[in-house]
Amino acid sequence: MAKLSGQQQVEEYLQKLEHPLKREIREVRRIILGIDMEISEHVKWNAPSFCYHNDDRVTFNLHGNGFFRLVLHRGSKAKESVNLKPYFEDVQGLMEWVTNDRATIKFTDIQDVEAKSAQLKAVISRWIDVTY
Repeated sequence: MAKLSGQQQVEEYLQKLEHPLKREIREVRRIILGIDMEISEHVKWNAPSFCYHNDDRVTFNLHGNGFFRLVLHRGSKAKESVNLKPYFEDVQGLMEWVTNDRATIKFTDIQDVEAKSAQLKAVISRWIDVTY
């Protein structure tokens, strides 16, 4: 059996996914993939994950009741901690910092996704620029 591409992995994952916010998850996926042609996707850590030049940068966290999160991080390999907060001061209301170099963005429904869409695009683009 041929190995599935990253996109095929995510499509299969989403087809099987049972989550009350599946529509919202698909919309956030669409938004992220539309940011830059260099962004790819695959399933990692049992969730869709987005890469820039094959290095994981943004991963869905689908555990939660009535919400899901995007985790913005610096890849799967341990790196020296860097304080990224100063690069994102103008969007502090959108991001919740877990550590100095990892943040989350929470979504609760389709209106929330739509309201955060423009800021989400800007934050993901900047996250890639700052962490690449």
